[in-house]
Amino acid sequence: MFSEARLSEIIDAISENYTNEELFYLEEDHPMPNRDAIIHIIMGLRQLMFPGYFDKEQLGHTIPEYFLGHNIIKVYESLAEQIRFALRHSAKDLANKPATDEAIADRAEEICDQFFSSFSHIQNMLIKDVQAAFNGDPAAKTKEEIIFCYPGLFAIFVYRMAHELYRMDVPFIPRIMSEYAHGHTGIDINPGATIGEFFFIDHGTGIVIGETTTIGNNVKIYQGVTLGALSTRSGQLLRDVKRHPTIEDNVTIYSNASILGGETVIGKGSVIGGSAFITESIAPGTRVSVSSPELIYTSRETHQPNDLNDLFDY
Repeated sequence: MFSEARLSEIIDAISENYTNEELFYLEEDHPMPNRDAIIHIIMGLRQLMFPGYFDKEQLGHTIPEYFLGHNIIKVYESLAEQIRFALRHSAKDLANKPATDEAIADRAEEICDQFFSSFSHIQNMLIKDVQAAFNGDPAAKTKEEIIFCYPGLFAIFVYRMAHELYRMDVPFIPRIMSEYAHGHTGIDINPGATIGEFFFIDHGTGIVIGETTTIGNNVKIYQGVTLGALSTRSGQLLRDVKRHPTIEDNVTIYSNASILGGETVIGKGSVIGGSAFITESIAPGTRVSVSSPELIYTSRETHQPNDLNDLFDY
């Protein structure tokens, strides 16, 4: 353990950071959104989206209206509370003063009303995403398997929920949601991206889709794909500028391809091969591939390793 003197030195150094940095001094009566509560909201939304898959209550054993009413109220109240917390740290009136609690509460209620009003539309989009996965993956035995097991669908589900809140300028919460999905699946979809119908992510780990990306309908992407910006060295000066590519309808992008830049457009019906690095627009119907690197084969009969390290000495 630390000596008393050494512990005192460490405490003093950290305390100095606390004193000099305003980020550490949050208002006690204005708590930040709670990450655990938002994860719980995601789980509640998933139960509403796919009833019977992730809880014990099934539509076949109850009346749909009762199931929906009971569960929507639970999620609604929790979401409204977290939105109020988020708005208190961001909402300003025209005089640049904090908005009143009443105004924040009214705005939170308005957002929740709009969000749940769009739920049916989001559900229809996700049903199409399930169909896209089933159509695009011969390893999928049933659509139920896709809902239960596919990390790509989970990431898309969270994205579609977070995107709706993003569109309504809800601070903090959409990004908390997307980063939970990112940590859970390895798929990083910024909630600001715009993604069309029948979207399929196959395998998925390592995928990055930036904030201003636009993706059309019937697009399929594989693991390791990056839809990113050419450069972000200008930092906040690039806010609200389109930095990420546009992917038109019916495009397939294979593993580890990188497509960068806000002016880059991948034309309708194109196929982007694995490991491609693209910073310019591609005409519709184009196939892009990377020349295979030369493979060197060494016969084990003519090269006998002397020790374990030689096995990896090529």
